[in-house]
Amino acid sequence: MTGVTLDKVTKRYGDVQVIHGVDLRVEDGEFCVFVGPSGCGKSTLLRMVAGLEETTGGKIQIGNRDVTKADPSERGVAMVFQTYALYPHMTVAENMGFGLKMTGHPKAEIDGKVKEASRILKLDDYLSRKPKALSGGQRQRVAIGRAIVRGPEVFLFDEPLSNLDAELRVEMRVEIARLHREIGATMIYVTHDQVEAMTLADKIVVLRAGRVEQVGKPLDLYNDPDNKFVAGFIGSPAMNFVAGVVESAGKVQAKGLALPLTTAAALPGAGAEVSVGLRPQHLRIETSGSTHRVELTEALGGVSYVHLTAPSGERLIVERHDQISLDPGSMVGLGFDGKDAMLFDKDGKRLR
Repeated sequence: MTGVTLDKVTKRYGDVQVIHGVDLRVEDGEFCVFVGPSGCGKSTLLRMVAGLEETTGGKIQIGNRDVTKADPSERGVAMVFQTYALYPHMTVAENMGFGLKMTGHPKAEIDGKVKEASRILKLDDYLSRKPKALSGGQRQRVAIGRAIVRGPEVFLFDEPLSNLDAELRVEMRVEIARLHREIGATMIYVTHDQVEAMTLADKIVVLRAGRVEQVGKPLDLYNDPDNKFVAGFIGSPAMNFVAGVVESAGKVQAKGLALPLTTAAALPGAGAEVSVGLRPQHLRIETSGSTHRVELTEALGGVSYVHLTAPSGERLIVERHDQISLDPGSMVGLGFDGKDAMLFDKDGKRLR
């Protein structure tokens, strides 16, 4: 197994810099996910590791080798793209073995590796079919199988599930997680879907505008974000944010909650503006009050999401694990425990 190290990596297109001094270590056998909104640079960074984009500055190492200037074929990586990129006139087996055939490997070796990859991905019954006879999930498994057959040191995935419907995405997440457990290879995976990131990753790298905002285990980022961006990006539904004003040491008036907040966080001086963040599951509806207007209830069976508007006009989501039904336009109270609140300064930095 082989790790990947990025040392002050930058990328420019002319005068425009899109990757800003990224430092990162992906350990041997680790499943690392790059996550962030569209345009944050996650796919560009992955393509730089693959050698498909030139690195403007810094250094990229795979194992102990400096591959910053190496050709893609010399890096020991295999990439799975968003589009399957299968040859329509070839069978599944031929598609999976084509890369080795082009590099002159013996047919017996190719057949053995294709057979092993098909066993791992449960494709044995489809080896003689052509791509048009496969579902989207099966085609993506073939694309992954093609990567496995090459025997790379590092697997790179560029939003491989984006073209699949919701049910197939769940199925393929399970398949990719199982694949990682079985072969134990180093994997770097790009997605804009934080649910994929949370369910697959050993380590998440949150990117924004070409910079790393925070790196950590999924639940560490969820429970202890460094800033407002990470707090809002990790978690579904997203964290609620309301404006607040420091009243005194340990006291914040949160306008959107219509309640004062007592906190042990280190606060700026009285009168300073802050943001108060609360996860949807940390808010509770209190029918004895009448401070927040119900806009919509999403009743999903085992869980319900109640959308509220605060007196200040701010929108909030409350998560409940029951089948509550509230009429739009009705008024309810809102409660929470101060210990669950996270506070951020005007620049978005976490106040602890």
